[in-house]
Amino acid sequence: MENSNWIPLENQEQLNEIFNSKDPILVFKHSTRCHISAFALSRFTKEWNVSPNECQCYLLDLIRFRELSNEIAHLSGVVHQSPQLILWKDGKLVHTASHHQIDAEEIKSLLS
Repeated sequence: MENSNWIPLENQEQLNEIFNSKDPILVFKHSTRCHISAFALSRFTKEWNVSPNECQCYLLDLIRFRELSNEIAHLSGVVHQSPQLILWKDGKLVHTASHHQIDAEEIKSLLS
């Protein structure tokens, strides 16, 4: 992973915690086989300077854990895309973006 602050999203228990948390949570759905996804993740990571205490950031490897991506789509109502960023705050979905619309500055403004 490009950033040590990313928490690998690898199981249903983590997903349950995300959906039940009142803290800000960001999930980046990343395809390790897609150059567009790699570019979006790299750009976001370079621009992201928010402390893990302010927002927990999960990275979902879509190749290894596609079933978790499907579950996110099912539970949130957000249609799956890759790359995709989803932000929850106060237990509610507040933002989703995909491809070139993924913008770290926009996410930072939503946290304040």
